[in-house]
Amino acid sequence: MINFLIFPLSFLHFFSVVTSQIRSSYSGGSGEWQLLHENVGISAMHMQLLRNNKVIIFDRTDFGPSNLSLPDGICRVDNSDTILQTDCTAHSILYDIETNAFRPLMIQTDTWCSSGAVLPNGTLVQTGGFNDGDRNIRSFTPCSDDEYCDWIEFPRSLIQRRWYATNQVLPDGRIIIVGGRRQFNYEFYPSSSSEVIWLNFLAETNDQGMENNLYPFLHLLPDGNLFIFANTRSILLDYNQNRVLKVFPRIPGDDPRNYPSAGSSVLLPLDESNSDIEPEIMVCGGAPRASFTQAMQGNFIRAISTCGRLKVLDPNPSWTMEDMPLARVMGDMILLPNGDVLIINGAEFGTAGWELGRGPVTQPIIYRPSTDVSDWRFAIMSPSTRPRMYHSSAILLTDGRILVSGSNPHVNYIFTNVEYPTDLSMESFSPPYLAPEYDQIRPRILSVDEKIGYGGKLFSPTFQVQVYLTANALSVRIVAPSFATHSLSMNQRMVSLKIIGVTGLSPFMYGLTVAGPSTAAIAPPGYYLLFVVHAHVPSQGMWVKIE
Repeated sequence: MINFLIFPLSFLHFFSVVTSQIRSSYSGGSGEWQLLHENVGISAMHMQLLRNNKVIIFDRTDFGPSNLSLPDGICRVDNSDTILQTDCTAHSILYDIETNAFRPLMIQTDTWCSSGAVLPNGTLVQTGGFNDGDRNIRSFTPCSDDEYCDWIEFPRSLIQRRWYATNQVLPDGRIIIVGGRRQFNYEFYPSSSSEVIWLNFLAETNDQGMENNLYPFLHLLPDGNLFIFANTRSILLDYNQNRVLKVFPRIPGDDPRNYPSAGSSVLLPLDESNSDIEPEIMVCGGAPRASFTQAMQGNFIRAISTCGRLKVLDPNPSWTMEDMPLARVMGDMILLPNGDVLIINGAEFGTAGWELGRGPVTQPIIYRPSTDVSDWRFAIMSPSTRPRMYHSSAILLTDGRILVSGSNPHVNYIFTNVEYPTDLSMESFSPPYLAPEYDQIRPRILSVDEKIGYGGKLFSPTFQVQVYLTANALSVRIVAPSFATHSLSMNQRMVSLKIIGVTGLSPFMYGLTVAGPSTAAIAPPGYYLLFVVHAHVPSQGMWVKIE
């Protein structure tokens, strides 16, 4: 084993310089934006990264034609569509990260404000929507480049209508589907029953006339139970027994965080290197309680500028509050491969809804959860030139960039004579860790097991790096790609795996011995991106299957 824990003074100086550079790169507006496409034909209301490095993107279908035709003269015929019964345009695309190309896909019924999750076999399951699509399930299975794949639709396969619901993959590979407009219940996919399960918590958190409990935040905890946050309240649910195990304190300030107040939430990275995993929830942004009704009258209230963190397994849990440098509603929270949290997109005033947001917040923020609270946790990044308002979305890509697309705060696609035109462009944001000055310490994965088992089963990835600093600067992280819509990244999850040892194999080449996740409650079965992180700089991700 080579741990490199003793260095000459010159090496320690180099390590100090690198650390200082990384810290300074998170201040004063850094990160880089790149326009990928001026027009992809649709607004990206929903996005999901798939295991073949393609991104499936879709909008709603009930507003008329998009700006992208379906291939070969194909048309969608839907007699229940309220706007256009015969529609020859696409409302979904498949984007190829590696070639920067995209192609149209066909959705049959309305997917407006729906939800989704990826099964252990890599198939995306999309649930619900509006109108004739509100009880439908649609699936998309990734295929090779020489095959053709498209959406498959299963009409009326949900027990209840699901519009603004949230999905979470469970340890047994099932999907739990929670809530939705006027749905104070949950169900499972696949389901062995024709009954839904009532959840009174959802009825209790419904603000009359405003709701503020749609798209509830769901996070699967390491004990297998489900953390649910809606409005200002949160519970721990044993979904198998339909039993509320714990009621947590309300988040301070009494301002709602869920749609249409549209804050965001993440489960901070779980660390398997610690004997006792300490799950912690973070909730940021949103809109004050009166924002929706005030915005309907033309009065746009400033968004919430606070974040709250909650250690859910503490005997007496309480929220720890912090102030963001920028107030934000409709922001997306994304776990970066190095464990930081990116907050991107959204507005400073108003709330989610048609024409109800003002003051685009074009500067992303990076939050470092592991940094001491008295130090530099929040850093403002370089701004985009494009407002990303209502119905925009963002996801993490395999190479560590963030894919950003969409923005349509109107009932229809409107491109002129409005303050915030419909935006059909696609761009990427590169966080500071992708800057060329970190190339010497950036690891490159050479090999990794395609399948990783539970119970701490060992596996042995290898990587290359030009300047190796120390074993203490290494981590191996797996990330579950999220289903992104409406400021919510469903199923987003990061686990920092336990490194047993590091071995020098040859100049610049190193072998790791790593323990797989201990249980399926820590990392539900399925496809993950595995990153090797060195001195806060991640490699590109490699796909692995946890089973």
